[in-house]
Parts: sequence; structure tokens; C-alpha cells
Amino acid sequence: MEHFIVSARKYRPQTFKDVVGQQAITNTLENAIANNHLAQALLFCGPRGVGKTSCARILAKRINQDENTQPDEDFAFNIFELDAASNNSVDDIRNLIDQVRIPPQVGTYKVYIIDEVHMLSQAAFNAFLKTLEEPPKHAIFILATTEKHKIIPTILSRCQIFDFKRITVTDARKHLVQIAQEEGIEADEEALHIIAQKADGAMRDALSIFDRVVSFSGKTLSRKAVTENLNVLDYDTYFTSTDFILKNDIPQLLLQFNDILSRGFDGHHFIAGLASHFRDLMVCKNPPTIHLLEVGNGTKKKYYEQSQQTEMPFLLKAIEMANSCDLTYKTSRNQRLLVELCLMQLASITYDGEKKNDKRFIIPPSFYTLSPDTAQKVDRTLKAATAIENQSPAIIQNQTQPVQATSTTGTSNLSAQEQTTEVTSEAISKTSQPVIEQEKIQPKAAVSKERVSGLSLKSLQRKKELEEKLKDQKVDVTNLPTEPFTEIAMQAVWQEYVTKISNKGERIIASNLEADTPKLDGTVIKLEYPNATMKIEVERAQGPLLEFIKRKLSNYDITLDIAVNEEVQRKYAYTGQERYDKLREQNPDLDILKRAFDLQILEQ
Repeated sequence: MEHFIVSARKYRPQTFKDVVGQQAITNTLENAIANNHLAQALLFCGPRGVGKTSCARILAKRINQDENTQPDEDFAFNIFELDAASNNSVDDIRNLIDQVRIPPQVGTYKVYIIDEVHMLSQAAFNAFLKTLEEPPKHAIFILATTEKHKIIPTILSRCQIFDFKRITVTDARKHLVQIAQEEGIEADEEALHIIAQKADGAMRDALSIFDRVVSFSGKTLSRKAVTENLNVLDYDTYFTSTDFILKNDIPQLLLQFNDILSRGFDGHHFIAGLASHFRDLMVCKNPPTIHLLEVGNGTKKKYYEQSQQTEMPFLLKAIEMANSCDLTYKTSRNQRLLVELCLMQLASITYDGEKKNDKRFIIPPSFYTLSPDTAQKVDRTLKAATAIENQSPAIIQNQTQPVQATSTTGTSNLSAQEQTTEVTSEAISKTSQPVIEQEKIQPKAAVSKERVSGLSLKSLQRKKELEEKLKDQKVDVTNLPTEPFTEIAMQAVWQEYVTKISNKGERIIASNLEADTPKLDGTVIKLEYPNATMKIEVERAQGPLLEFIKRKLSNYDITLDIAVNEEVQRKYAYTGQERYDKLREQNPDLDILKRAFDLQILEQ
């Protein structure tokens, strides 16, 4: 069997032009070599697999090359690599220092590449300081690390630092396309894009994943094969989930999530990916920001089409919900329920159900087929109902006779007769009762008197009138009673309300209302509480409280003023000595009694 070389070694960069995604650093090193302006101590730092060691080896070869050098000359005798992870003691550094003193036999420079330099011990760092600061002119040190923060400042100050960045998804995908062409592999662009994303900015990881997927699928690399082999959720999963959310299809959304879990995916990974998907949709809403989306052209088109089906408020709310689920996932005891609840909430954002639709439903007149006689009869019935509501005896008297009418359909005729009988009996019962003036004016919204049932025949003629009235109707608050009252009466009503809610089981708010005696200032009821928590609880429950007090005292100018005074706390937490001092203020003879019987004050 022929020996196989992994792509990460086979396609390791041999020149600065082959390095992917680090053009700024390679250009700087090229210019430094050309202008003889290269420092003797360099520090290459950055994430794994971005080309630090490769650039160090290329630099070591470049500085020893001249016009007589063969292109394939590797200068192996001039390049020394030291792995600081396993050679991190003081003795290892001393051996290195002894080697540095010997000049090179071939070439101009001896290059010492120390990988993972942050693993050196503190003593090794200190032993290396002097040599690093004043090395021989034939020696160049290249230090490489993934954790720059672990290197002591005295080492950092002696080095020229180069920060390597993560390789972008676009650059990694382009490099994979070149390798696939050289290997004779037909690769789908979307498949290579998924590999580049999975690599997370490391070219070495991208090449390793590429080898694994090629071993799985052979010479043809498709997106389906990549997602199956890597066990990742592709874009189509999130596109389908978003379609279900926009359609408010909760059952299908939960079934899809169950299928995702059955395939071995983590719910945390799914909900985090869904939040990122909503972010990408929001990016696609505006054409100037589409380039921020690091996906292929075909997928970018899908994102744009779906983004046009969504609204910006929906996307903001969806991102907030998904991100909240992501943050609380690890601390949740029932993680599956947490994700399912989040999905149901997402599918309910755009749902306009019966409870959210506050418009009255009125059956249109075209729903019924009425004869002219029936229409006249309904009109007379509506006039009778209006007269009853306005309590006009003259109109009621004229409408107490039963109205006869014929209808072309039996169903409509029967409904009209029942309606006429109901209105007539109501009119007769009202005329037999004397009109009594109300003692107290109760506030009532005018809209409640005009409410019409969607199944009543009244709506047939009054629909247009009602719609016009609703536009201008407002609750009449000019005639609300404002009768005077005393503080004692207010406190009595206050206590009555406390007793009422306490009997209903609302003990916490009842105790808060009893914590301070309400004071009256005009029509303003003032309260003082020792902390803001009690104030917030009373403010939340002040609606029913004020409504009860206003109705009982017949004064609708009453308002509530709640203040926080930490000194009030002393009224609720007296010590034994404080109780004694209070009693002594009322009766000074208590001191005589205390001394006569040698009494002691006990603390509770």
C-alpha cells in the first residue's frame, strides 16, 4: 500500500505566497528581508493552525538564501526547532545558549524556532533573557505561541511581535477549492464552505476535515455527504424551522426538533444556531450589509428570499428569545422543555389569535337574505330597542304593539318574530315600573351600551351607525361624583378593602396595606414604607384599591401617593428598651415601679 501523506503536511506552505490569510505579516517579513531590517528576536502569536510555524520555517530559509542557492535547499543544519512543551527546564535553555555561540558552517544565520514558548518555566525564562536581549549577530530567535498572555513582560519587550489572525471562511474555502482541483476531486462549493466553517479559522483543521470527508465520499464531495459525515446542522434545517415559525405551525416545529435530537444533536447547539440564523436574516434585510454574510452565493440568495418574508420587529424579538434560551440552557434541569418552550414562543410572535384581535366581529348584512317586509320589521324593532335604552315613555308606548311581518324564508321569519316578542315584552315590563332617579352616578363607558352581538339581527342595521360612533366615543368623565369625605371615612373604607382581600387569600398585599396608616391630604392618600419593595407591591395592586375607595366614597378625584422613608422601619421593629422608653414618655411613674421592684428589661 502506498504511503499516504495528509493534506496538512502535503500542502504546507513553502513560500510566503502560499501562506493563506496572513498577507499583512508575510509582506512585512518580505520587506524586512529585502531591506535588511529584520529583528533578531521575533514572536509569532495567534490561534492554532494559522501558519505560525510555517512562516518561521519559510523565514529561516529565506534569510539564508542568496543568488547561488538552489531553490530546494532546506538549510537543515542552520535551523533548530525546540519544543518548549517538553524542553522547558533551565538545563534545556542552557544547552541552547551554548549552541548559539557557535557560528554557522553553511549560510549566514542560525535560526532557533522555539514552539509553544509559553510552556517554559519561570527560571527558564529568566535564564533566556540575557541571550535574547543581546544575541550573536549570526543568531535569530523565532518564538511561537498560542497564549501570549502567559509570556512574562520582560520577554515580550525584547521581541518584535506579529499577531496572526484567524483565517476567514472565504479564504479557507478558496484554498480548499485549489486543493480539490489538484487532487482531482469534484467538490460542491457549499460543501467546502461548511468544512471551512467547521474549521473555525484554522487551516490545518480544515485540511484534516477535508481528508476525512474525502475518505467517506470519494472523488465527489457533496453538501449532503459533508453534513452527514461531520454531523452538523446545515442551512436547510434552519430555513425549514423559520418557515414553520412564520406559519405558526407549532406541531411541525416540535416534530422537527424531536428529529434533530434523535439524530444525536444537542438542543443547545440547535438553539444557538437558530439565533445565528435570525441574525443572518437581519443582515440580509438591507443590501449594504449582505456582504457580512459568509456563505455561498446560492445560500445567500435563500437568505435574502426568506428575509423578505420577515419583519424587523419579529427578528429582534426572535433573537432575544433564542439568546435568552441559549444563556439559560446549561442551568436548566429540563433542557428539552426549555428549548421546546422557546420554539413555541417563537412560533407565537406573529400569531394573531382570537384573544389578540380586539376588533368586534359583526356578521355582514350579505350573510342573510332578507325580504323587504322583514327589513322593515327589523328596523321597527331597532327603533323600539333604542327607545327603551333612552327611557323615552312616548316612544315605548308607540312600540308596545306587536309587529307582524312576512318573510320569504322560514328561518329569517322565525328569528324576526322571536326578536319582536323579546323587545315588546321588555318594553311592557319597563313601562310598568316607575322611573327612579339614581342616587349615585356610576362611571360607565359609553361603548358598553352600544355593544352588539354578532349573532343578533340588530347588527344588520346598526353596523354602520356603530362603526361611526365608535370612532368618536370616549368615556364621559366630566360628570363623575366628587363628594367630600373625611379621613376617618377613608380609613374605614381602607380597612374594609384590606379585610376583603385578606378573606380572598391575598395575605401579602393585605399585610403591606396594613403596614402604615393612610393619611389624607385633600384628595391624595399618602403612605410611607420603609423600603422600595413594599412600595412596588402596593403600586402594582393600587388599581383595584383606588376603584374600591372611589366607588365607596363617591369621589373620583382620589389619588395615591406612596413614599419610601427608611426611618419608618423603626415603627415596626422596636427593641425592649425602645418599648420601655415609649411607655415611660406616657407615664413617668414607670421608673419608680422599675426601681422599687428591681425590674429588668428583657430583649425578645
